[in-house]
Amino acid sequence: MSTLATTLEAVLYLKGQPLDIAKLAELARCGREDVEEGLIELMNDYAHRDGALEIVETVDGYCLQLKERYRFLVDLLIPIDLGVGALRTLAAIALKGPISQTDLVDLRGSGVYQHVPELVAQGFVRKRRQAEGRSSLVQITDKFYQHFEIDQLPQLRPKGSTASLVDDTASDDEAEFEPAVDEAF
Repeated sequence: MSTLATTLEAVLYLKGQPLDIAKLAELARCGREDVEEGLIELMNDYAHRDGALEIVETVDGYCLQLKERYRFLVDLLIPIDLGVGALRTLAAIALKGPISQTDLVDLRGSGVYQHVPELVAQGFVRKRRQAEGRSSLVQITDKFYQHFEIDQLPQLRPKGSTASLVDDTASDDEAEFEPAVDEAF
């Protein structure tokens, strides 16, 4: 394996999150074309190994991750340590997100100020500043989907409604929500 491919492997391992080509080029101190060639070499090397890790391209970039067939070990060896309040906040973010932290506080209460940093530290939530306004936006990460083995979240709709999506003009106070279910069942 080339020095560049080895450097990219180290960067992906140390960052522990998906990185796009531009960020990889910056961190590896080389050009985008070189990174693309190095990634191809690295991905090919991992594809031919009989190991537990793989290099994959995600929506957010390239990452080094555990192969699917070994994911059960994560829960077994590294159980999450979240209280009921943090789990409920995580569920609210998953169902309503991306959501401003201010709106999340309105929905869940001031405990959000303790839950969000905990969820960010555990990698289930990403927090980013909004261009305008003071509140940050919070949203779930790929780790949420991987850990809870969810392919996609159900759409929400007002109870008793046949529409598949919630009307954006309705407030949370005006309607109760239920998961959208295929009407054929």
